[in-house]
This record gives sequence, structure tokens and C-alpha cells, in this order.
Amino acid sequence: MRTTGFYTFLRIFAASILILQAHAAFCAEVAIPSMIRMIVPFTPGASNDVFARALSEQLSRKLGVNVIVENKPGAGGIIGSAEVARAKPDGATLLFSSNSFVTRAAVEENLPFDPRKSFTPVAMVAQGAMLLVVSNDTSFKTVKDLIAASKKGPINYGSAGIGSIGQMSAELFNSMAQVNMTHVPYKGITGVLADMIGGRIEAMITAPASVGGALSGKQIRPIAVTSLLPSPFFPDLPTIAADLPGYVVDVSWGVYAPANTNTALVDALNQAIREISSTSRMREVFAKESAEPSTMNAKEFAAHVDQELDKWQTLAKARGIKQAE
Repeated sequence: MRTTGFYTFLRIFAASILILQAHAAFCAEVAIPSMIRMIVPFTPGASNDVFARALSEQLSRKLGVNVIVENKPGAGGIIGSAEVARAKPDGATLLFSSNSFVTRAAVEENLPFDPRKSFTPVAMVAQGAMLLVVSNDTSFKTVKDLIAASKKGPINYGSAGIGSIGQMSAELFNSMAQVNMTHVPYKGITGVLADMIGGRIEAMITAPASVGGALSGKQIRPIAVTSLLPSPFFPDLPTIAADLPGYVVDVSWGVYAPANTNTALVDALNQAIREISSTSRMREVFAKESAEPSTMNAKEFAAHVDQELDKWQTLAKARGIKQAE
């Protein structure tokens, strides 16, 4: 028993040395705080929270620092995002958010921060296709069916609220298909799903995990994916782009730092996040949301965020979408 205990001690000691060495090597290249707060601007339990906690655990080990997740929900993610925007640009406070960060910014006229100037994009962690799903009470089997029906009469689509990625994706569909499905906003996907199963909502675009149970139970029908290319998680589904060339929307999750964060620190964090995200362990976590890790460096992610802001702000203006006062 004493020998077993001694070897256990050696293993723990060796692991501790490796963590300290990793931290020392990292700090030799760039200053990093010993404590990092990862702010999730949504309630615990959903994909943002799950991904952030899995990533933070691995970052702590890789960098040899404490990375803790703090949930700061409210106002569709604005409260938590604003806290990060006000933080010192020293890497001690980071934001973890889905691309609702950009879609919500596109419809809000009085944000307490500038989505472009108040943040430094660090890394896209993961991304994946969303699903276009319809009620079983409809006859729609294809995107063409939905477009044809929308041109003949009123079709209702639901979303988790104004400025949500679901609403913006459906409004992009409206714009490109030259139809006018009517938006019915809810306070969350649960309500949309219940009314879709009940036949009161005909269509919606949403992340697969949000409707996983209903899909498994065949209570609703998926007819297409929103990505440019077919999804490996739904290989039998066509893309919306097959009928609407150029249509593409991915749900994504990323890490942001306050504006003016040191470039070397941002690049180092980006590299660490990409290395962690590509591991089999994280791939398994992402797969539960039908997502895959991203390979973007910090500059590529920053350019992507800027393009997404342009895209959704242009759409919001053209479609008259704005958050109610």
C-alpha cells in the first residue's frame, strides 16, 4: 500500500511539474494573468455554457492558469458582453458567445458597446450547420415546396426572439427566396417547438441540438441544412443553397477579448484554443451540437466577425428588423 501511495504521489507531482512548465513556457513568450474569467452571457446549461466550461477546463491545464466560467445572462447576451467590453485589455476577462453576438448587435440601436470597436476577436471555437425544419402538419418535403407555399399564402415561422440567429436566418431566406413568411417571436425555442408540434408554426431554422428530441421522435420534419456544403451530421439532407444559391448560415461559438488586447496574447490564446478544440475530447463535445472545431487564426476570425456584422446589419436594415424599445 505504501508503494502504491508513493507512485500515486509521484504521478501527481510529475503532472504538477508539467503544468508549471507549460505555464512558464507560455509566460516566457507573452504575459498572461494567473486567473482568467470566461464570461458566458447566457444562463447555464445550453451550448454556450457547455462549450465554455469544456474549453476552460482544458485551457487551465494547457496554460497552467486558473480559467473559470461566470454566467452573466440578461438582455439577450448584452449584459455579459458589456462587462467584457469594460474590462481591462490584459487577458483576465474574456467573452464566450455564439454568433448571436453579431445578430443581436445588428438589430440593437442603443448597445452599451460598439460590436466592432469594443472587442478583439480571439478565436472561433466551433461551428456547424443549422436545420430548416417544418411541422408534420404541413406537406412540405423540400425547400422548393416551402417557397412555393409561401408565395401562395401566409406561412408562420418561429424563433427564439428578435435578433436571434434563427430569426435572421429565416429573414435571409425570405429575402433570397422573395417570400414573406411571418415571424412569430418567442422567448426561447421550447415555445416554438411546442407550437410547431401542435401545428401552429409551420417552419423554423434552428440549431439541431435545440430540437434533438423532437427529431428523434419524428415530431417535426427536417428538410435542409443551412451550411454551404452538406453537413456530416445530416448527410441525407440537402442544403438550402442547392435551391437558393449563395445562401449560407452557420451557427458558431467564439472567444472575444476587450479592445486593445495585446496582439501576441491574442495570437497565443488563439493557438491554444485551436489545439484544444481539435482534440478528440472536444470534438465529442462539439458533435453533441452537430458542430466541428474551427481552424481560423485570430486575423481570420476578426475578418469573419466583421463580415458577419456587415451581413446581418445590411439584412436588418433592408427587412426593417429592430429590437422593440
